Amino acid sequence: MIKKEEMPLCDVATTVELVGSKWKLLILRDLISGPKRTSELKRSLSGISQKVLTESLNSMIEDGLVNRLDFKKVPPHVEYRLTPLGKSFLPVIEAMRQWGKYYKSQI
Repeated sequence: MIKKEEMPLCDVATTVELVGSKWKLLILRDLISGPKRTSELKRSLSGISQKVLTESLNSMIEDGLVNRLDFKKVPPHVEYRLTPLGKSFLPVIEAMRQWGKYYKSQI
């Protein structure tokens, strides 16, 4: 987790620091609809490597945006879900979706 004293002064830069990669944004988008297993996320994120998916999820867990729930079963069953802090980012994703739709209509 980024320590408060290490955060950029600019609030936009702080947001970019936390979710600035396309993969993190798309993971958040996918988790809006509810908990997902790693395999579900990998399938929906065409082109993401397992390494990048794992690193992104671990980073978002560390930053308090995502929770990892391990069901302690055999075979392993792990789910990822948004934390309340992660859910607070949903209006930003919705605004991005709306703007993307608008942009497509303009070109």
